[in-house]
Amino acid sequence: MHLAPDATTFESVVPRNATLESLLRQQLPEELSRSIVSAVTSVFNPRELRADRVYQITRGLDGLFREFRYQIDADRLLRVVFRREATEVADTLDVAVVEMPREYVGAAIEARISPDHDSLINAFDAAGENIQLPLRVAEIFAGEVDFNAELRRGDGVEVLFDRAMRDGAFVGYGDVKAAVLSVRGRRLTAVRFTGPDGRPAFYDEQGRSLRRQFLKSPLPFSPRVTSGFSTNRFHPVHKVRRAHLGVDYGAPFGTPVNAVAAGTIVAAEWAGEAGRMVRIRHTGNLETAYLHLSSFAPGIRPGARVEQGEMIGRVGQTGTATGPHLDFRVMKNNVYLNPVTAFSRMPAGEPIPSERLDEFRRVRDEILRELQQQLSGGARTSNAATAAG
Repeated sequence: MHLAPDATTFESVVPRNATLESLLRQQLPEELSRSIVSAVTSVFNPRELRADRVYQITRGLDGLFREFRYQIDADRLLRVVFRREATEVADTLDVAVVEMPREYVGAAIEARISPDHDSLINAFDAAGENIQLPLRVAEIFAGEVDFNAELRRGDGVEVLFDRAMRDGAFVGYGDVKAAVLSVRGRRLTAVRFTGPDGRPAFYDEQGRSLRRQFLKSPLPFSPRVTSGFSTNRFHPVHKVRRAHLGVDYGAPFGTPVNAVAAGTIVAAEWAGEAGRMVRIRHTGNLETAYLHLSSFAPGIRPGARVEQGEMIGRVGQTGTATGPHLDFRVMKNNVYLNPVTAFSRMPAGEPIPSERLDEFRRVRDEILRELQQQLSGGARTSNAATAAG
């Protein structure tokens, strides 16, 4: 027997410049709207309402309010429910932030650089994967590979990871368990394993940490090298030949710029032709410089401590520049080095302790076996036509 619905639900997305009260007053009386806002403040700051998030207002056929839902983020829901047994408005509302469970499904993908897919982002995107997955791969190998300069056609990566699902729909990624990167004839393997400090990290096949003191690049891997290190470059603005003591990465305006290693800010200032510039002093008498920034990140000032991978500013074209780009420089004992090769011989990270090597090898073999089984079982590649996400 078909039962007629006993309620109606209005669903929409939060418009720009809306407040929680303005949303509610579109469907509910002013006094009730204010009561809901007041009740919500015990679990959620109404000022954190964000445009384009989904919300719902449910009313009974009698027009009375029953429920309000607002999607805070991918995993949390703000829920306000009317309690019929109460008599006072202030006591009739149940308010809670509800954690929405995810289901994790193992998956694998092979992405390869080709004429049609000339970066990992493009290769993963062609398979329907969210940009967060190739960014994670880049982060894993950031101490080994400069994805801005080193990828070539035919290079590729195999990744074993967990896909996060809710009600059959893709909502994000869980852990990356392993990745095998082929780049310029080298084969680099990364296996997730709990290290001596009790935290998960990535190790190569011999159990050496892939974390390095210096990252190969201060930018995400989608930008490109537009001008290399040279002692006799033709300057595009001044039209004369002179030294270019860094490497230029072409990147969209506003791209985050990250510190390649932990250190102390020496300068964060306007520097003439260099525009807005940050210089960082590191151990080993090394300094790095980041030129032509559009802005500095909050807290970036002389004397401040920064950690590896911390954002220090954003790409711009301040100073003398023909377009948005980052001029990245490396100095040791006040002598400029080629940034593309300066960190090419970084020593391997802390290895797995000898007493845990047998355990690591067992986990490594299981994970790499699972990767190949997933791929041979029909995992998507960069040429696949369908995907979730």
